[in-house]
Amino acid sequence: MPEHHSPPSHNPLVYRRVVVKVGTNLLTRGTQRLDPEAMAAMAVQVATLRRAGAQVVMVSSGAIAAGRSRLGDATELRTDGEPRDLPTRQALAAIGQSRLMSMWDGLFEMEGTIVAQALLTRRDLADRLGYLNARNTLLGLIERDVVAIVNENDVVSIEEIADSVIGDNDNLSAEVANLVDADLLLILTDIEGLYSADPRRDPNATLIREVARIDDAIVISARGKAGERGTGGMATKVQAAQVATQAGVHVVIADGRVEDVVHRVAAGEAIGTHFLPTADRVESRRRYLLSRLQSRGRVIVDDGAARALTYEGKSLLPAGVLGAEGDFQRGDVVRIVTTAGADLASGSVNYSAAEIVQVMGQRSDRIAEVLGYEYGEEIVHRNNLVLL
Repeated sequence: MPEHHSPPSHNPLVYRRVVVKVGTNLLTRGTQRLDPEAMAAMAVQVATLRRAGAQVVMVSSGAIAAGRSRLGDATELRTDGEPRDLPTRQALAAIGQSRLMSMWDGLFEMEGTIVAQALLTRRDLADRLGYLNARNTLLGLIERDVVAIVNENDVVSIEEIADSVIGDNDNLSAEVANLVDADLLLILTDIEGLYSADPRRDPNATLIREVARIDDAIVISARGKAGERGTGGMATKVQAAQVATQAGVHVVIADGRVEDVVHRVAAGEAIGTHFLPTADRVESRRRYLLSRLQSRGRVIVDDGAARALTYEGKSLLPAGVLGAEGDFQRGDVVRIVTTAGADLASGSVNYSAAEIVQVMGQRSDRIAEVLGYEYGEEIVHRNNLVLL
């Protein structure tokens, strides 16, 4: 039987849905290969947090380091510890990704925790269908009490693996935090947090405990060298914090080597640097659905569906749909209206207008029978819907 570690008895959780990003330097302890003890310690912390009642998604670096270790590769490295040429880095990522996931799977299995791999690129999240698929998949895993382990799809995506501050797991973790409506993004590294200057160069540098707004002074403080074994320096972490806080997510950058750091931060303890959200999370999600994506049509619902949406927080099922107007496709945003034409909600649909017309009025378990396939039992899932 797995040896389960009990949740710490101190401090109840403040944040319930947490994205934990772990960097290469933390997982390798500054060496050329993944460190099993460092990974095991992180698996224990994440599994313990989940047992304490939190929903957790991990964003894990380390695929290239795993590939290099697997091959015993001795290619010429850059100053940040990564191979110089892109094809080599992609090859190492291809070799190492399965190794990285295998290690995580085994470590979490010892904790009685099921994990799932999710490989994403920024292009996936920019595309409306890719965004919807990624969101539905990650939320589905969360609902099933599975810890999703997310990484960039370095093997096929040039911009994610090339020398670009856009292509790194810090920024990916911010996208994931927004994707799953996280309460907290915890970025773990091998440094205590954001300092007023680079502490490796300036002995007078001081730790910045809290950041209410990311201004030019904060950006300047974050500039410095990237980690010796990773592609993301403090600048990319602050960039990620800016993305996440604008969507209403709390962000903490902390030293992953601190004892029990994951639970302690999730319980609200002041460790590292805390970036305060600059917008309300629910309101940010509402603005995204109502403004960023333009409505492409309308779905008309009956009184029962209207009550379920308005008062019970339910998803929109085909049984309550009376009609669809517009030439919208799966992933588009539509208005959900009553028979009198009153706006009830706005949401991203799982089916096109033509598909909805075919299944409207039917039980959800008949979708596959009618269409020959299905993308879920809901026309609009409650996680992709906001009331008007």
